[in-house]
Amino acid sequence: MSKYLRNPERKDYVYMRSNSRSIRAKSRFMRPLTSDIQLYTAQLDRTPIIIFIGAELVGSGVIKDITEMSVAVKGERYVRGVCTFKYSG
Repeated sequence: MSKYLRNPERKDYVYMRSNSRSIRAKSRFMRPLTSDIQLYTAQLDRTPIIIFIGAELVGSGVIKDITEMSVAVKGERYVRGVCTFKYSG
């Protein structure tokens, strides 16, 4: 059985313990999606994201469509050059 453990000294890593081995996996929580491959992977995996304009939270959900200029989430289109997209989970 696998367990996820947090190391108090390293808040950005999640440790998975399986068969008496520790496997370190980097947490994606609140990390920005900066490249096309990250956006497409989040869409394929149906990973929830959050969208910011500056410091203001303007949307959240699963990516439905991606173009060169925008990302569609829950029927709303967000301009890629203006918004910051981050992993929420």
